[in-house]
Amino acid sequence: MRTHIVWDWNGTLFHDMEAVLGASNAAFATVGAAPLTLERYRELYEIPIPRFYQRALGFQPSSAEWERLDAAFQERYAQLSGGCGLTDGAVGLLSGWAAEGGTQSLLSMYEHERLVPMVHGLGIATHFVRVDGRTGPSHGQKAASLVRHLAALGPQVDPARTVLIGDAADDALAALEVGARAVLYTGGSHTRANLEPVGVPVVDSLAEAVELARRLTV
Repeated sequence: MRTHIVWDWNGTLFHDMEAVLGASNAAFATVGAAPLTLERYRELYEIPIPRFYQRALGFQPSSAEWERLDAAFQERYAQLSGGCGLTDGAVGLLSGWAAEGGTQSLLSMYEHERLVPMVHGLGIATHFVRVDGRTGPSHGQKAASLVRHLAALGPQVDPARTVLIGDAADDALAALEVGARAVLYTGGSHTRANLEPVGVPVVDSLAEAVELARRLTV
């Protein structure tokens, strides 16, 4: 059985940190908070999102404030993300992995009904045996989604021979919870300093991530 790669989307395959930052700052403005720089965002970011908002804002948003924050983020992100594209080298890595006979899938916490058209629009859908986005609340964590994703892939994908490539600590924690491996990429939502304590390999390019995935499950 060959190694299977589960790719994260936002901040990993999809290079959208400027859109995420702009959408986050639009959300913060709804409660009178000052905008963050990208560096400060990456220092503070964590999942679940409500905890990140509490750190960034300096207070715990009420239920009504959370709804305003989330609605403002989603609206602004939808506007800004159209100007974003794939991370450099992503297309070649996806096609190369497939050419080697490897399988890969996509699992994102971005809304499923918005994710799928983006993936098709960027011309990469055929590289994946499955694409799953978020179908529940926007403040969930990835582990439960990964359990469902692997179950849907069926017995041809062994968690022990699966590597999740993502940009957030939550990606690694989800992988470890199901018995998979993880490689974390520094080009997305977290700084290297925030990723290294998780205890999985941390790399500065997706090419390094794929090479590690190739070796981790040998």
